[in-house]
Amino acid sequence: MFDAGRRDFLGLAAIGSALAALGTALAGVLRLPKPAVLPGPMRVYKLGDPAQFAVGSVVKMDAEQLYLFRDERGFHAISSVCTHLGCIVAHSEREGFACPCHGSKFDTQGKVTGGPAPTGLAWLEVSLSPDGQLQVNGETEVSRGTRFQVG
Repeated sequence: MFDAGRRDFLGLAAIGSALAALGTALAGVLRLPKPAVLPGPMRVYKLGDPAQFAVGSVVKMDAEQLYLFRDERGFHAISSVCTHLGCIVAHSEREGFACPCHGSKFDTQGKVTGGPAPTGLAWLEVSLSPDGQLQVNGETEVSRGTRFQVG
């Protein structure tokens, strides 16, 4: 009699385990259409009136993690995020950029000149917003040397 109860219990436990596994698999299948990673906020930064930046100026934008340059050919923005491990680089007009954490070095154009960084610093798209403010799109890289001219 004890064996019959034990067999019944094991049979019910097997059926219960199979149903639990089937329910879990079904929940996973139903979740597939929903994206697991949601997009973050757009990284478009308004920096102000272009006239407030003098020719020859370099402005570090801490919150935006970039450097904004203005020269006689126009504006350009270079990311201040090191391509090695994401540290914030320091800028020197003569020496370029340097990562204080791991020793990566970049020239004044953001090209790697030393250290463990695998690629150069990103040049970011600079444009004019509809309300006339200078803006930088942190999501869009442009080729090195690209300038935006306020016309």
